[in-house]
Amino acid sequence: MTIDPADLEPFWRAREMRGESLLFTAADARGVAGAPLLFPPSGPVQLTGADGLTTFVEGVDFEVDHASGWLRVPAGSPVPFVTAAQLHPAPGGGDAFMHVRGNPDRLLWWAEGDAFHRVQVAASYAHAPDLWRGHAPGYAGGALPGVTARLRQRAPLTVCVTGDSISEGYNASGFIGVPPWQPPYAPLVAAGLEQHYGAPVVLHNLAQAGTASSDGRYLAAHIAAHAPHLVIVAFGMNDAGYMDAGEYGANIHGLITAVRDRLPAAEFVLVAPMLPHPDWHYTAIERFSAYRDALAGLCGSGVVLADVTQVWEDVLTRKRAHDLTGNGINHPNDFGHRLYAQVVLARLCDPAQAR
Repeated sequence: MTIDPADLEPFWRAREMRGESLLFTAADARGVAGAPLLFPPSGPVQLTGADGLTTFVEGVDFEVDHASGWLRVPAGSPVPFVTAAQLHPAPGGGDAFMHVRGNPDRLLWWAEGDAFHRVQVAASYAHAPDLWRGHAPGYAGGALPGVTARLRQRAPLTVCVTGDSISEGYNASGFIGVPPWQPPYAPLVAAGLEQHYGAPVVLHNLAQAGTASSDGRYLAAHIAAHAPHLVIVAFGMNDAGYMDAGEYGANIHGLITAVRDRLPAAEFVLVAPMLPHPDWHYTAIERFSAYRDALAGLCGSGVVLADVTQVWEDVLTRKRAHDLTGNGINHPNDFGHRLYAQVVLARLCDPAQAR
């Protein structure tokens, strides 16, 4: 699919929200379902299915409280919603590994493929400026002199991505092969750099599902074989069930060192990951901010942080985990992949220089 540059503009700078995802929830099948927008809309809300193919009519299929930004779906509406029972299936009807922290008999709905995509919707709307009060990543090109010089000269840039299933692309609609076929965040970053600078970008996505930071250093030779100018490193979700921040940081430092032993000029973007469902028992939520701090401690000349963790946490002060999820626990949906791309691109794209 063709990537609209407006979809990659950081939402915290924009005056229009594009394709914000929501999952309407209700207490039961006969109840009124609701979901929050990130910002109160200043005009009409365009609502479609997550596939972009089905359009819903404001005032008929759904109602908007413009003051609060809360959307309601009345009984009988064609807008999809889920119930509390669906979000917490009965034991025996789901994966016992995906249970609520401290209660193995209370399961979380977890599904790969397009199960969540089919019941989520996407909202686009204008809003007042300067409403965002959360983390707003800015340009960090000065810390990446080699990458910055190539982009400004419109010279070819080779990018390698290493990480887990999120970086591999899980649950982006393009990855699972359903409309609107949006690519995962790594190709979005490559497309955004090409659009912003006019420089050709060659992307090698080496991310693999199930990997953790401890696997990263063993990938150094594979990364170096592609001779990247920029390496995007994005581990953490799989680590968070068992690894402390000290070990995590040492693993990422080992990867950087091993790559630079082979490619001294390589530069790095370290991605602090999204947050999982807060009730999922496997991960220790407090580790994510500690991981981010460990990554920040590795930054300096040639290494910058893309803090998805803080942006995600700040979005969740308004939204719910199920609005952003692709699988119910630890993968982003299309909107989440765009959020990843927007954070990374904000660090790499000089607002003062664009085509």
